[in-house]
Amino acid sequence: MTAGQPLRADPAQPQRARRSSPPAALDAGLVPSYPPPESDGDESWVWSQIKAEARRDAEAEPALASFLYATVLSHPSLDRSLAFHLANKLCSSTLLSTLLYDLFVASLAAHPSIRAAAVADLLAARSRDPACAGFAHCLLNYKGFLAVQAHRVAHVLWAQSRRALALALQSRVAEVFAVDIHPAAAIGKGILLDHATGVVIGETAVVGDNVSILHHVTLGGTGKAVGDRHPKIGDGVLIGAGATILGNVRIGAGAKVGAGSVVLIDVPPRSTAVGNPARLIGGKKGEDVMPGESMDHTSFIQQWSDYII
Repeated sequence: MTAGQPLRADPAQPQRARRSSPPAALDAGLVPSYPPPESDGDESWVWSQIKAEARRDAEAEPALASFLYATVLSHPSLDRSLAFHLANKLCSSTLLSTLLYDLFVASLAAHPSIRAAAVADLLAARSRDPACAGFAHCLLNYKGFLAVQAHRVAHVLWAQSRRALALALQSRVAEVFAVDIHPAAAIGKGILLDHATGVVIGETAVVGDNVSILHHVTLGGTGKAVGDRHPKIGDGVLIGAGATILGNVRIGAGAKVGAGSVVLIDVPPRSTAVGNPARLIGGKKGEDVMPGESMDHTSFIQQWSDYII
């Protein structure tokens, strides 16, 4: 194989998606946006949806049939499809696609929590982003989703003291997806990087579960300080586009950071930080839905008395 050449499906297999009877929901032109509550996080359910969507799209758009077969329909499981797709996206003259594929397959097989987190991320994108056309669309085209999955493998490498390879993978992810996450950073599950371009997450940052982060967000340090120096983001937090959070500060569970804000202090749970420098305003009393899941960017405005258009 030539250096940097992408992986291909088994040449013995046909390169057109084979016709089969789609599920009734797809046959009626309906694709469920997320599974029923009793099957949330069920990898097999999500994988069946991805295959059904890929089969439908391959028949509707012949130009994509070979790609969809090679990337989705020729694989027995979600982790194999994801490993194949990431390997092709991230391969280069120094990181060969075969090396990356083996690395991703081994990491996903050895760490079921990574597979579970990938499913949670797919569910998050499908339920929170109205532009997400389906699970297959997210798997194949959402660079924020793909960047987070690659980061989780880099995080495993970092924990195994394979730091040179972890940093090489970080660099390649930043080059391909324009998302720069240090491999030591701890990222939870149910993560949505919406648009994702320009997201930067530093070495000692921690991001909880069910967090949504818009493009051009920085979770950074304050200068040359060493040690624990990056933000800690609680569960269910929503961080608006262009927000900058600097230093070892805590953003409490269910908090919201407005677009373009610069945050240098702790933000209590269920509070909102807006402005540059950010100031705190109260959250909604008794609100059950976390902002990271509701994607409610603007409810704080009615409480910001000097907001003028």
